[in-house]
Amino acid sequence: MKEIEVTENMLIKARDKAVEMGKLYNSILRGGGNIAGFIGEQIALKVIGGEWQNTYQYDILWEDGVKVDVKTKQTSVKPLPHYECSIAKTSSKQDCDWYIFTRVKKDFSVGWFLGAISKEDYFKEANFLKKGEIDPSNNFTVRADCYNIPISDLRETIRGGDND
Repeated sequence: MKEIEVTENMLIKARDKAVEMGKLYNSILRGGGNIAGFIGEQIALKVIGGEWQNTYQYDILWEDGVKVDVKTKQTSVKPLPHYECSIAKTSSKQDCDWYIFTRVKKDFSVGWFLGAISKEDYFKEANFLKKGEIDPSNNFTVRADCYNIPISDLRETIRGGDND
C-alpha cells in the first residue's frame, strides 16, 4: 500500500472530469464520489503510468493495449490490510484486464494506492455477497450484489509511473 498526497493539480483534474462526466451510474461512492473516483484514477496514474482514458470499460490504457479499471472508495481513516476492495456485480462484465484499488480521504488531502489484481484472478479469489447479506469480515450490510477481496490479497503494483 502506498500513501499518495493529493496535489492541487490532481484535484483540479479530478474536479474538471467530475463536472464533465456528471453522475457516475452503478457507483458505490456517495457524496463527492465523482471527485473521489477521479482522484483515485490520478493516484493510479501516478503509481503505474499509462494514458487516462476514463471510459465505462476501463480508466487507464497502456501502450501495449492492457486496460486497467480503477475502483475507489472514500475513507476517513488510513486503510488496513483486512479492509475489503469491492466490485459491484453490475460492473463485473467491464472489458478490462486489471483492477487497481484506491482509497481517498474524505477531505481529499491524501489517498492510498492499495494494490492491483488481474480481472481473472479477482473473480477467482473474491467472495460474492448478495444485497442485504452481512459481510462477515466487517459486519457491513451489503447494499448491492458485489464481490469483495481484502487489500492484503492485492499486488503492490503492476507497472511504475511518476505522473502528477
